[in-house]
Amino acid sequence: MTDGRHSVSLISPLAAAGRADEVVQRVSQAIQLGLFINGEQLPPETEFAAQLGVSAMTLREALATLRQQGLVETRRGRTGGTFVRRPLTPPVDVLRARLRAMSTSALRDLIDEQFAVAGAAAKLAAARASGTSVRRLRTLVGQLSEASALGPRIRADSRFHIEVAIASQSERLTRLEVGLQTQLAELLWLPPETEVPPATGEAAELLDPVVTAAEHAAIAEAIAAEDGDTARALAERHVERNLRRLTALRLAMAQYMPETRA
Repeated sequence: MTDGRHSVSLISPLAAAGRADEVVQRVSQAIQLGLFINGEQLPPETEFAAQLGVSAMTLREALATLRQQGLVETRRGRTGGTFVRRPLTPPVDVLRARLRAMSTSALRDLIDEQFAVAGAAAKLAAARASGTSVRRLRTLVGQLSEASALGPRIRADSRFHIEVAIASQSERLTRLEVGLQTQLAELLWLPPETEVPPATGEAAELLDPVVTAAEHAAIAEAIAAEDGDTARALAERHVERNLRRLTALRLAMAQYMPETRA
C-alpha cells in the first residue's frame, strides 16, 4: 500500500487562498479517476496541506466533507490515518449537472487545450518513453478492453492519457494532463440521457470501450516504435473524436436548458 505521496504529486497545488470546497472537488475527482488507489493512505494532514497549497484547517474541513461523502475514512491507532474509499460507480447525476453548468465556450477551451496537450505528450513520449512506460501503457489498454463497468472504464481511459504524459518526461505536460482529466474524463463516458429526447448521433452513443482501447493501443505502439509524428496524429484524432461526442452531448442538453452564456 502506498502512502499517497506520489499520487498527491500528480495533483496541481491550489491557490494560496484555496477553499475547502475546492480541495473536496480536486481530491474527489482524483479518487474517481484512480489517481489514488482504493485503500491508499493519504499523507499526514500537515504534509498533505502543504502539497496541496492550503492551510491545515482548510484541509481538515475538506477531509470532514470527504468522510461524509464516503470517499475517505479515518482509522485510529498505531496503523491509523486517512484512507481512500473509492466508490464502484461515479455519480452520474452529479456529472450531468456539471456538464449542464458548463458553457459551450468553456467546453471549447478545454477541448482545444486537451488537443494540444495530448498531441505534444504523445510526440515527446515516442522520443523519451522507457520500456517500463510502454509496458504500463499496454497494461492500461488491456484494462480498458476488459472493463465491464463505467468506473473502471473511466479510470483506465484517464490513466492511459496521464501515463502518456508521464512517459513524455515533461512535468508541466503531466500536470496539465492531470488537470484536464479531472475536468473531462468522467464527462466523456456519461451515458446519454435517453429519457430526454432528442439525443441523436454522437450525443446518443456511449463511448465504445473496444474502439477506445484500440485507439489507445495504436498510440502506445507508435510510442513504442519511436514514431513521434504518428503518435501525435493518432492522439489528436483520438481526442478530437471523443470530445466531439462530448460537445454533441452538451448541445443536446442545451435544447432543454437555456445557457447563461455562450
